[in-house]
Amino acid sequence: METPERALRITPEMLLGRRVDFERRMRRRPPVTLAFIGVLAIVFLVERWRGALDSAASLIAFGALSRPEVFAGEFWRLESATWLHGGVNHLVSNAIALFILGMICEHAFGRAQYVLLYVLSGLGGSVLSLLISEGPSVGASGAIFGLQGAAIVLFRQHRERILMRDRRIGVVLLVWAIYSIGTGLTSPFIDNGAHIGGALTGALLARRLHPVALEPMPPERARTVRRWLWLVCALLAATVIAWIAGR
Repeated sequence: METPERALRITPEMLLGRRVDFERRMRRRPPVTLAFIGVLAIVFLVERWRGALDSAASLIAFGALSRPEVFAGEFWRLESATWLHGGVNHLVSNAIALFILGMICEHAFGRAQYVLLYVLSGLGGSVLSLLISEGPSVGASGAIFGLQGAAIVLFRQHRERILMRDRRIGVVLLVWAIYSIGTGLTSPFIDNGAHIGGALTGALLARRLHPVALEPMPPERARTVRRWLWLVCALLAATVIAWIAGR
């Protein structure tokens, strides 16, 4: 009589083996994120040098988001405003948040998709900000909240495939987003329109982006991403040209 095979005991290690260690190979100095922070710092120095922080009118003249100017045809302000800041504290707080969230999203989606996510989230934040408030408004908050929304969707949508050393990171990101938006409801100096618009745009984009940290991007999808990247680069170039002409 044959001895029956012993049932294979499923261990936690075997289940974890099917997941991807998300933090493995994550760069602690993400190049595109650091480049974005560098550009924001340079633009801020130019703002101070040219006296853009002296008054609201000066900030508007320098490219801030303002409803009357946009409705008059200066649509480039929807993008230019996302690269400006209203003070040192504003810049530093956004740079810290950008570094943390950028490290996650640049690793998750790769450089090209990350650029798309950042720029388009900032644009989405500007659109909703324009509809809610007359302005003036500046800051990278819309783009940063887009990264926040994308990270939450990523960890939620692929929770069965991602191995995180601390599973509470998604909850922390969600709580931080809710707290930031709640704080904006009580302060007239915080642009909640940009926060909410950026977060919604980033969340929607994340559902269409390919998580390269989990699996390589198919060639056809890579070609589509490159085409969108060229369009975004053209948008940024047009913004710079229009800003210079407007000055």
